[in-house]
Amino acid sequence: MEGREDYDEDEWRDVVDTFADPGGKSALRRASKSNPRNKSCPTCKSRNRLTAEDVARGYQCDSCADKAERGCD
Repeated sequence: MEGREDYDEDEWRDVVDTFADPGGKSALRRASKSNPRNKSCPTCKSRNRLTAEDVARGYQCDSCADKAERGCD
């Protein structure tokens, strides 16, 4: 996985436990029983794109974030 070489073993375990795409470009949190991906994106309104943790951080889905970063929103 990309980015793994930047972390020691314990740090990498925390990254894997926290993020949906460890080492990737997404900031979205990993879905779990206690944090399901059952929230709509506030931008595109697509269902089941975010977790409650994502919403609490004010995130949007990866597709909308990518478009915003490219200036295509």
